[in-house]
Amino acid sequence: MQKHPHFRSQFIKSCVSRFRTEHSSESAKSSMGIPLADAIEQSKRLAAYQAVDNHVLPEHKVIGIGSGSTVPYVVERIIAQGKEVNKGRVFIPTGFQSKQLIVDGGLTLGDVDQYPTIDVTIDGADEVDHALNCVKGGGACHLREKVLAEAAITFVLVADHRKNVQYLGTNFAQGVPIEVVPFAYAKVLQNLHHALGSPKATLRMAVKKAGPVVSDNGNFIIDAPFGREHMNDPYTIMARIKMLTGVVEVGLFCKMARAAYFGNADGSVTIRWNDGKVETINAEQVSEKSN
Repeated sequence: MQKHPHFRSQFIKSCVSRFRTEHSSESAKSSMGIPLADAIEQSKRLAAYQAVDNHVLPEHKVIGIGSGSTVPYVVERIIAQGKEVNKGRVFIPTGFQSKQLIVDGGLTLGDVDQYPTIDVTIDGADEVDHALNCVKGGGACHLREKVLAEAAITFVLVADHRKNVQYLGTNFAQGVPIEVVPFAYAKVLQNLHHALGSPKATLRMAVKKAGPVVSDNGNFIIDAPFGREHMNDPYTIMARIKMLTGVVEVGLFCKMARAAYFGNADGSVTIRWNDGKVETINAEQVSEKSN
C-alpha cells in the first residue's frame, strides 16, 4: 500500500530536520544573510535538484539512492518527476535511511542482487577532491555505497560547498573509514599504525550505545587519518588498505564518479566533471529550474 503524499513529505522533512540539528548551534550568517545552517541545507537542496534534473532521465529505470544528508532532497526531486515517470522504475538503497525514503516516498524498492546493473546512482560524500576522488563512510554505509557506485553506469556525487576540496582530508579530519570484520580489528589497527602511516587510526565508538559502531553488515569501522603525502594519491593508499586481511571495504572512492554537484552559499551550484571541466550555474538559473 502506498503512503499518503502528506506522510511522504513529512518523512522527508523529518530526515532533513534531523541532519540540520547537527548544525543547530551555528549562529553565523552566509553571504546571503541567511543563518548558516539554513544556507547549508538550501545549498544541498539546490545541488541535489540539479543533479537529478541532469542525470535521472525518463529512460532510466534502475536508480541507486545513496546515504547522507543530501539524499532526502534527491528523493524529493525524483518524486516531483511524477507518478507516470516513476511507476516503471526500481530504486536500490545503500542503507536503512535510503530504504525508508524509497518506501515512504511510494517508490518501488529493489536490491542490487536483483538489478546488478544500475542506470544511475546518486550519493552524498564526506569530501571530494578536484579529481572527483571522494571519502565516504561517515555514516558507516560505504560498503553498500561502493557496490552501488560500481554497479552504476553513471555515478554522481552531491554535496554542499564545504565538501569541495583540493585534497582529501582537508576538512574531513576524522580519517578514512575502513570496514573490518570484528575479530580482525586489532590486527588491522596495528597494520595501519606501523606499516601504512596512520598512527592515529582508531576504532569508531558508538555515541548512544556502549561499544563500537556496528555497520549494517555486522562489522566494525576504523577511522584512519592520513597525511597529505598519502592523500595526494588516494588510489594507492586505498589499494594498500584493501589488501590487509580482515578489511571488508575502504571509504575511498577513486576514479568512479562522472560528476560532482556542490551547492554554494550564494545559491549557485558548481559542477565538476571527470574530464576536468568545471561549470557554475548561477542562483537565478538554479531557482528557475527548481520551481
